Amino acid sequence: MNRRQFALLSTAVAWGSLATVAQAQSTPEMKVSPEEAYKLATGGQGFTVGPMMAANTVYVFFDTTCPHCAHLWTSSAPLRTKIKMVWMPVGFLRPISTKQGATILSAADPVAAMTTHETRLMNRQGGIAVADNLSEAALAKVKTNTAIFEKIGSTSVPVVLFRNARSGTYAAHAGSAETAQLAAMFGI
Repeated sequence: MNRRQFALLSTAVAWGSLATVAQAQSTPEMKVSPEEAYKLATGGQGFTVGPMMAANTVYVFFDTTCPHCAHLWTSSAPLRTKIKMVWMPVGFLRPISTKQGATILSAADPVAAMTTHETRLMNRQGGIAVADNLSEAALAKVKTNTAIFEKIGSTSVPVVLFRNARSGTYAAHAGSAETAQLAAMFGI
């Protein structure tokens, strides 16, 4: 084996190791099983994207100040006709997160509000402005989501909870993912 072949092989092994580490890190640390986390998520409040009558529902806990959550929003867009996703804002990273999450939930069109927010966040414009007239009920929804998120015990956002459509297995994913990876995880 010459130096070039050795270097290529070493690089491939290193990348393979990194891919394994990255895949292992995509499963969030949680205090409960993915199935229990999924069941807990059903008690939260979010807005729905995708067909209301989809066979499976994916729950996404997100923080409005999280760039990984913004990437997940964008990468999941092509799947919106195939799977029902419930986006559940939490107040986790910054004090403004709760109010921005409540603003999105209170919007006449939460999907449009979320798209505007995530676009502004990715352009380093801080996201959407907090609504002046936030109700206690809207704030309470985000606080309930945050309490569920804390009960699940995750330490990062976004957290995606789902049941694979093909295998029926409950699973959880931490962080963003590309569209193809999401489709494979969800079994669609």
